[in-house]
Amino acid sequence: MNINTFGFIFTGIMLNAVAQLLLKKGTNAVGAIHLTAENWFSTGLQLATQLPIIGGLTCYVISVVVWIIGLSRVDVSIAYPLLSLGYIVNAIGAWYFLGEVMSVQRMLAIGVIIIGVALLVKS
Repeated sequence: MNINTFGFIFTGIMLNAVAQLLLKKGTNAVGAIHLTAENWFSTGLQLATQLPIIGGLTCYVISVVVWIIGLSRVDVSIAYPLLSLGYIVNAIGAWYFLGEVMSVQRMLAIGVIIIGVALLVKS
């Protein structure tokens, strides 16, 4: 995989990770969602007007375009496992930006993911 191809794959992964963090920030502003027949429209409208959710959805759309370009250049058996890098970004981002807990178990899991990605890239 050359640097340009890796750039597309990595950008797609990062945009996807940022999208998750933005969507979570938007849902935090709304609170726990409990849809009913009576509130589905107002809840949907409330979510649709949250700037972090709009930003997250925008990141998703761009990430899909970038991801497709990357997939056109590399085997899916290489590209798809690289998505696990998004778990690392999200765990660190959720801890840093959203105040979520970063336990020892989560840090060990991130270490395992890093080892797996390193093995994959070297194959």
